[in-house]
Amino acid sequence: MHRIAVLLLTLLTSFAFAADKPNIIFILADDLGYGDLGCYGQKRIKTPNIDKLAEEGMRFTQAYAGSTVCAPSRCALMTGKHMGHAHIRGNGKVFLRNEDVTVAKLLKKAGYTTANIGKWGLGDPGTDGVPAKQGFDEFFGYLNHVHAHDYYPNHLFRHEERVPLPGNADGKRGAYTSDLFTQEALNFVERQKDKPFFLFLAYTTPHGNNEQIHKGDGMQVPSDEPYSKEDWPQNEKNFAAMITRMDRDIGSLMAKLKELGIDEKTLVIFSSDNGPHAEGHAPKYFQSSGPLRGMKRDLTEGGIRVPAIARWPGKIKAGSVSEHVWAFWDFMPTACELAGITPPQDINGISMKNALLGGEQKQHEYLYWEFHERGFTQAVRMGNWKAVRNVHGKPTELYDLSKDIGEEKNLAAQHPDIVKKAEELFKTARVDSAEFPIREPKKK
Repeated sequence: MHRIAVLLLTLLTSFAFAADKPNIIFILADDLGYGDLGCYGQKRIKTPNIDKLAEEGMRFTQAYAGSTVCAPSRCALMTGKHMGHAHIRGNGKVFLRNEDVTVAKLLKKAGYTTANIGKWGLGDPGTDGVPAKQGFDEFFGYLNHVHAHDYYPNHLFRHEERVPLPGNADGKRGAYTSDLFTQEALNFVERQKDKPFFLFLAYTTPHGNNEQIHKGDGMQVPSDEPYSKEDWPQNEKNFAAMITRMDRDIGSLMAKLKELGIDEKTLVIFSSDNGPHAEGHAPKYFQSSGPLRGMKRDLTEGGIRVPAIARWPGKIKAGSVSEHVWAFWDFMPTACELAGITPPQDINGISMKNALLGGEQKQHEYLYWEFHERGFTQAVRMGNWKAVRNVHGKPTELYDLSKDIGEEKNLAAQHPDIVKKAEELFKTARVDSAEFPIREPKKK
């Protein structure tokens, strides 16, 4: 009898443990601009399902990516550290290490089943950065970010094992990877419906295939529907079709949550890893940056301010719009608080649980970015003030984002005290990195 009682108590404790914890799905688009969605002002590209996420949840107007390119942005999302402290601060061959603590490692310890489906980009095969060594129970997709440029590769990876895609052998186009990722995500939530899970669904849409741009094949998609009859350049039809196809697939995932009866147990966050690209299409064609200045690889708002939507029926107020300022490094502590665990002390993020649920929210003193391509660029946001500088060239620029979202009027000369404060943060908000030293620009 004693053993039976212990077993029942264990089962009841496990049930309560699971019941308290919401499922967490983070859907990440790749190079999707602030202005590429209908709910952010897009007029021509159709995104009804993502717009519905906003109607049923919260749309953020001042959310920021971790960086202005993919790998460091994802590193910030996974580790809770901004670019002054993150191990990965640029694209290349620097990967996560065993000692790095990721949100997946923490949630796994909290009883979550964890999966990364889609693009990883933080560790190649044979390195410590692969998803299996960073807390993910399941992985299916691209490990390397350059491999992820190709929407019709001849293989993907399940953990470190190559998974051949025979339909794409010898240049054929039988399997579109975004479709595969969607089906994999649907299968995962079906299997995990009875216990808490964390799904990081990282689409590559609408990133271009950089290696095929010269062939006019930078925007790869099975069909340009529903834009086939539009009088647009073909690459722009394809670009729009990629986004609408992703939107369709997100709609399928949301329908699956409802079908499984776990809709109200699941927090869904949607965002993009950085601003819009100009690789294979023209971002001005659809005004992908919206009212913002710049794009991918810039530290002006167009490179780092991103669309962000959170939906959790019964918890997040439907149709709400939040001006709360947050960045990708806030995701880790938010997920930890929702899971009932304590995040590491050495992170830069702040839990935004209260912002999501309508409570009084702690604010950041500042947000910090640095970027190591094309010289060394830094940016800091302090309240409504935004400062940007290239330490090897232009002096610090200063903008008041409350009045100048497009960063058109440089106020540095009028506010030397604010510039001084920003320049002090440029020094103190970061630690030196052996992997990403400050380099002098190449002489022409």
